[in-house]
Amino acid sequence: MSSCCSTSSESKKDNKRHTCPANGKEYLQVSSSTVLLHVKKPWQIGHSKLIEQSYYFCNDPDCDVVYFGENDVMLNKSELRSLVGIKEPDNDEALSCYCFDVTHAEARKTPEIKQYVIDKTKNKQCACESQNPSGRCCLKDFP
Repeated sequence: MSSCCSTSSESKKDNKRHTCPANGKEYLQVSSSTVLLHVKKPWQIGHSKLIEQSYYFCNDPDCDVVYFGENDVMLNKSELRSLVGIKEPDNDEALSCYCFDVTHAEARKTPEIKQYVIDKTKNKQCACESQNPSGRCCLKDFP
C-alpha cells in the first residue's frame, strides 16, 4: 500500500500531536501545504492565521475547528473550500474519499467503491496527503 495508508507502528510513533484549543483533545500534525490547499481563499485569511508553524487536524465531528496551529490559531469548517467528511458523518454529500470524489452516500450505497479505492491506493494512485483535509488516507474512515 502507498505510504499514505501505511499502518506501521513506526510511522505512528513519529507523528506529532498538539491539543485543540476548542475541545482540549490531542490531534495529529498535518502539513502546512495541506492546510493551504483546503482553506478557502487563503490570501484573505490574513498573516496572523497562516504563518509558518506546525498545524494539526481536529477530526472531532462535534468541534467546529478543523485546523489549529502551535500558537492555538484556529481555522473553522466555514473557512474551508469543502465539507470535511469526517466532521460531517450524517451529510450524504460530504466526501468519504477525496482522491476519487466519493461521497458518503455513494460509499454506503455501493460497497465495491471501497475495493476500488483500496486497489488504487495499493497501486500508489492516490494523493491523500494533499487531497484529504486530514492529510491521511481515507480508508480507515470509510463507511
